Amino acid sequence: MQLANAVVLITGANRGIGLAFAREALQRGARRVYAAARDPASVQLAGVLPVQLDVTDADQVARAARDCGDVTLVINNAGVATPGGFLEDPTLGSTRWQMETNFFGMLRMAQAFAPVLARNGGGALLNVLSVASWVNRPLLGTYGATKSAAWALTNGLRHELRAQGTQVTALHMGFVDTRLAQGIAAPKSAPEDIVRLAFDGLEAGAGEVMADALTRQVKQSLSGAAAAYLEAA
Repeated sequence: MQLANAVVLITGANRGIGLAFAREALQRGARRVYAAARDPASVQLAGVLPVQLDVTDADQVARAARDCGDVTLVINNAGVATPGGFLEDPTLGSTRWQMETNFFGMLRMAQAFAPVLARNGGGALLNVLSVASWVNRPLLGTYGATKSAAWALTNGLRHELRAQGTQVTALHMGFVDTRLAQGIAAPKSAPEDIVRLAFDGLEAGAGEVMADALTRQVKQSLSGAAAAYLEAA
């Protein structure tokens, strides 16, 4: 999947990684970039087309698929996070809220845009996941569960969409210097570096992109007896 002349739709494109995706897509020669956000007025980047889109709203997702019928690349970037482990959410409210965006929102987008991508020659889905897809610690326990579910979804979509020629790429990374990770004392990557590696992998046809050293180490550990998810923090 090449970015040159692509028509790209990015969820959560008003800030953070989403904004970096929009900038990089323009730099790589995308013909059109739809920058989707709950509040389209919050999209301030010149050269993109703001789109109102809350991925938890089925009607808005369906409308976006109708209105953006020329899309060839969907970047499922929108995500939310609440600190805390499973035992800290007795009402399950936080877990359900995160799952609604991080998993069901991604699923809604895939269901709505798969026919669009098919009509436009196949195209691609790029799903923004996390090293938390594999490592689940109390700091972001419930968030990690949503990313594990999104990884499973991504792997399933890869097989379901193969027949129509749609490339499905998963992006995994550790903490990134965005508002979502503010207040977390840990090394963080720059959004621009993550996005550059993501697009390099997408254009090379990669099924998964490990965008930092921590993520590569964790992924490699999964086949060993001392897998990273078994270790204490």
